[in-house]
Amino acid sequence: MTRQRILITGASSGLGEGMARRFAAQGRDLALCARRTDRLDALREELVAHNPDIKVAVRGLDVTEHDSVVRVFGELRDELGGLDRVIVNAGVGKGAKIGTGKAYANLATAQTNFVGALSQCEASLGIFREQNAGHLVLVSSISADRGLPGSKATYSASKAGVAALGEALSIELARTPIRVTTLLPGYIKTDMSAGAGDDSSLMADLDEGVDAMVDAIEKEATRAALPGLKWQGIDAALRFLPNSVTARFV
Repeated sequence: MTRQRILITGASSGLGEGMARRFAAQGRDLALCARRTDRLDALREELVAHNPDIKVAVRGLDVTEHDSVVRVFGELRDELGGLDRVIVNAGVGKGAKIGTGKAYANLATAQTNFVGALSQCEASLGIFREQNAGHLVLVSSISADRGLPGSKATYSASKAGVAALGEALSIELARTPIRVTTLLPGYIKTDMSAGAGDDSSLMADLDEGVDAMVDAIEKEATRAALPGLKWQGIDAALRFLPNSVTARFV
């Protein structure tokens, strides 16, 4: 079936913006959320200009405000006449070594990446259970496979929480008309990845990353490490090899 009406959070830049362009080109109707409404408005104008037959609704949203998430998701459902897919993509990558006096950065990352994702799942599944249909997509990270040291510790922990949440929901909803997909992207070139210290030899460009994500979403895979066989291999290594082997790579 075609998931015609798609909500994407974190849609003002990077992977969210890229996915919005891909789905718009396929003729899907979109509900786009982010904190930066000026960029959302510009994106909406671009998408409608290139794809005049689609609907694009936009809302400013801070995913750490639970009541706002529920309200905005409900408004966007009503505006599009329903929601067939929600992509939980909003996230931040900042962080600091724990115990160095910069707890604010780690707390903000945990609140946005995990608690914010949980709020989005609550709002989405409330809608999907009422409809008895829908596709929930959670964007985690390959860093969910293994705790990363230093400034990435909280980020990897928050993404591990998202991956565990996706796994739990996919098991719970397996015998229902509601599908759940968890994506684990590796290194993809975005504004958020700039300056993160990731290995440039493993870095995929944005188009490659977005293409792989959209492909996995359309297949409604339960779990997908991406892009490409390279990241599937890294995913398997991080999950199953001992720390003594993988520590040199993290």
